[in-house]
Amino acid sequence: MRAEIIAVGSEMLTPLRVDTNSLFVTERLDEVGVQVRAKVVVGDRREDLAVVLRSALDRADVVVVIGGLGPTEDDVTRDVVADVLGMPLEEHPDLIERIERRFRARGLEMPAINRRQAMVPRGAARLENPNGTAAGLWIEREGRYLVLLPGPPRELEPMFEAVVRDRLAPVTGAARTYRRVLKITGRSESHVDETAQPIYTKWAGVDPTLDTTILAVQGQIELHLSILDTSRERAEERLDRIAGELATALGPAVYSADGRGLEEVVGEMLRTRALRIAVAESCTGGLLASRLTDVAGSSDYLERAVVCYSNRAKTDLLGVPEALIREHGAVSAPVAVAMATGIRDRAGVEIGVGITGIAGPAGGSDAKPVGTVMIAMAFAGGSLVGRHQFIGSRQLIKFQAAQAALDLVRRWMLEEQPDRLETGGTRARPRG
Repeated sequence: MRAEIIAVGSEMLTPLRVDTNSLFVTERLDEVGVQVRAKVVVGDRREDLAVVLRSALDRADVVVVIGGLGPTEDDVTRDVVADVLGMPLEEHPDLIERIERRFRARGLEMPAINRRQAMVPRGAARLENPNGTAAGLWIEREGRYLVLLPGPPRELEPMFEAVVRDRLAPVTGAARTYRRVLKITGRSESHVDETAQPIYTKWAGVDPTLDTTILAVQGQIELHLSILDTSRERAEERLDRIAGELATALGPAVYSADGRGLEEVVGEMLRTRALRIAVAESCTGGLLASRLTDVAGSSDYLERAVVCYSNRAKTDLLGVPEALIREHGAVSAPVAVAMATGIRDRAGVEIGVGITGIAGPAGGSDAKPVGTVMIAMAFAGGSLVGRHQFIGSRQLIKFQAAQAALDLVRRWMLEEQPDRLETGGTRARPRG
């Protein structure tokens, strides 16, 4: 079955609000074998919503409309659906009573405009809303299903859970969508696709069909694999084989095949190896430490973190010699190594990481343009340091730097330590 999602609200056509409800709806539809083919955000103009709704009903088996069920004049979903389907609106007295009770429970009198929420297209089934005043609606029409949901997630989510369980699952058949996501860092999108295409081609003609998507997201590449099948066992076995072939071809650039983020993967590796880490950050301003501590239980392996933004802080807190900074500059391989070594020695841990760079938009030079970042790692008997040239906004450069630092630690723990790292780093001489 094919589905389309329509998110209603002029605010989502501005930079101030983003439609996130459709992600939840898509995930739940996937689980019962309904494939979302399109998503549309439309403003609160009746004529615009009518055009979008008619088009969706022409193409899709299931249309989910989110929002526009409130009491105000710009909540137009009920009226447009009634007009498009030729289903006159009728007032339901019991809905009015229910809304009045909700207001009384808060010590308030129901405003007259809330009566609009008791208007229901003739023949539509109501979906109860224990968390708000807007009832959802379920409409079956000529073999198609139309679902109207309120916008607030706390109201939408339990309502749609019930719709999927009680109304959609019984009519969708046995097919379900099964997925794998491979997360990759240290490779470009084109390089990943070039490696993956022969494997995709091999499986392209095999039933059930493999669908693939490659996404370039912040600091990484994602390969999304999905199979629609009536057999979970067959789908999972096939996805395991395909994901395994891709992981073998792409090598250690693949850091996750189970949805985990890089900070989760690195954290688990540190824990299982009984290693502790301390980090010293300049240009990333604590972002690396923040990502590490986003993971519950990170106190098992993160001992401390220092933001040493100024040269003085690098000297006072980490023991980086002033002469070293004068000779090489704060953004240099020797200073990054000294930062990693300093934090490791002071924390008494197995791994120290140092990051120093130019996040921009100002501060660059011909020799060290904006985006230049030095990342070092110190460990017993040696250190690694790499120069990276990131592009993008200040925020993106900071994120990529933290990502590269996490990946350096991960690769070291995988014992991939060639003379020149795939991420662009070079091995420094062992300390001591």
